[in-house]
Amino acid sequence: MTAALWTLIGLPAAAGAVLAAGGRRLSRAAPAVAVLAAVVVLALAVLVAAGRPHLEVAFVAGGPFGLAVDGLAGVVLVAVAAVALLVLVFSVGDVAGGRARFFGLMLIFVAAVLLTVTAATLPALLIGWEIMGATSYALIAFDRHDDARVSAGTTAFLTTRLGDAGLYVAAGAALAAGAGLGLDGLAALPSPWRHVVAAGVLAAAVGKAAQLPLSFWLSRAMLGPSPVSALLHSAAMVAMGGYLLLRLHPLLGATGWAATTAAWIGAGTAVLLGAVAVGQNDLKQLLAASTSAQLGFVFVAAATGGVAGGAAHLIGHAATKALLFLAAGAWLSSLGTRDLAALRGPGRRHRLVGVTFAVGALGLAGVPPLALWATKDEVLAAARDFSLPLYIACLAGAVLSAAYAGKALGLVLRPLPRNPEAHYDTERPGSRRVDGWERAPLVVLAGAAAVLGILALPPGSDAFRRALGVSGEPHATGWEMVLSAVLAVASVIAAGWLAPRLPAPAWARAWIGLGAAADRLVARPVLGLARVLARFDDRVLDRAVEATAPGTLRLARTAARADDAGVDAAVRALAAGTRRLGDLARRPQTGQVHQYYAQAVVGLTAAVLLLVLVVR
Repeated sequence: MTAALWTLIGLPAAAGAVLAAGGRRLSRAAPAVAVLAAVVVLALAVLVAAGRPHLEVAFVAGGPFGLAVDGLAGVVLVAVAAVALLVLVFSVGDVAGGRARFFGLMLIFVAAVLLTVTAATLPALLIGWEIMGATSYALIAFDRHDDARVSAGTTAFLTTRLGDAGLYVAAGAALAAGAGLGLDGLAALPSPWRHVVAAGVLAAAVGKAAQLPLSFWLSRAMLGPSPVSALLHSAAMVAMGGYLLLRLHPLLGATGWAATTAAWIGAGTAVLLGAVAVGQNDLKQLLAASTSAQLGFVFVAAATGGVAGGAAHLIGHAATKALLFLAAGAWLSSLGTRDLAALRGPGRRHRLVGVTFAVGALGLAGVPPLALWATKDEVLAAARDFSLPLYIACLAGAVLSAAYAGKALGLVLRPLPRNPEAHYDTERPGSRRVDGWERAPLVVLAGAAAVLGILALPPGSDAFRRALGVSGEPHATGWEMVLSAVLAVASVIAAGWLAPRLPAPAWARAWIGLGAAADRLVARPVLGLARVLARFDDRVLDRAVEATAPGTLRLARTAARADDAGVDAAVRALAAGTRRLGDLARRPQTGQVHQYYAQAVVGLTAAVLLLVLVVR
């Protein structure tokens, strides 16, 4: 079974590397190779989820490379693999240029996410986390000739890197504590290292999940291709922030403050980004803001001990949001726009896309019996037992969920205006058709978005909790589920009716100024410091180097003259003396024996005289 686990990660990584490096030569084969690899990955994900293998190999001193599949990792693996397969199928009909590079990067990204899900030690987690971040940059900035898209990828990469630094702090603190780098042992670390690790993990999760105050990168990331948005912001990168906290929820509880902080970060994001989503006039921006808001509920679940509810919400949201992003991508490729004002009535023009979008939007709103109705109520139940103000904040976030879903639904399902073509093609020329490769995944995802609520409803919830190995977690009561359903339905109806008249205020379109604040508080000061250091380098360091250069040259010339006049002369004199001594030593060497006898007599006489003098 460990071989299956290695293959689960290694297959998409290897196939992706070959495709990404192959260039145009592999463009024709790339879609088939990627889809086939994704099918095998899904089969392996189901296999390892059932078998639950684990492995560990030596990696660095004090930190082995460990992988393990437990109940939580198993269900998330299957969800990631299934969504990845459907997104890749959609991409066959949506992506035209650079196919080998695109499908290769997508497979490498999927491998990194699978590694992150199965990581059992911090070294394995860091490797998956880093590759996931790097490939997300390459995918968001896939159109590398478009400066705006490259800038968006850079913003996403640098912002998440800011949070990612927390994982390195956590690893350093775990090493300092001397307790190893296993994820399961972090909650038992001694103080203060446990608190340092919790802070680092929380920072990394906030960055990846686009939670406040680091949410703004997700807005810029919407410039990436639609399949990238569908995968990264449904079951993959953004979801991994929430998954990390679900995985390490004992650590949050062991510190106390970390659980409270994570809960309120999640609730605040659900409310504020929910309001941002209501105020959007761009469909992908609305979905992006709603992604941050929905991951806020996962944060609340992880912090309040509702792991089963949080995991069910994570999986239900993955299917729902992948569906909505792919539907938005289908309309973008068909109609050439994502502007909500221009998207009045496309659900009637492309009925299958409209019906599946409606299923996803109603599910996002929490309308029963669709997926996110029951899962959200499980999260609310955990928040209720943790803190009444937290519960009220989460309930407000749920109402806003229904409002922004209702707004989108109310616009796309309205009758077509008299001249809809006048508002199309604002982003790119549309094809006016939806490819069969694009339609098929929508149907499958709509079915999943409709039925995944069984993970939070008896008897399915009981089986799901047993699979996760959790017990004693709070359940939503009947009146709470009725209340949330009534609020969801009422909010959808009201927002759908008022959708054309709902404003799009500047603060919402600017994501409450988060990007501008980051620019003023971080980017500009860093750039200003860089300019100051550059001027210091030019005016001080460079001038100092330039000033020392003439002196160095003069010193070199002086040393050269000393070398010529002194050292070289001494060497030449020594050589001449040596030659003279050699000449003198050769003179007695005549080759005549009687001269050698005479030299021997002289030498012997001198020795005798010396001996007599010494004895006296």
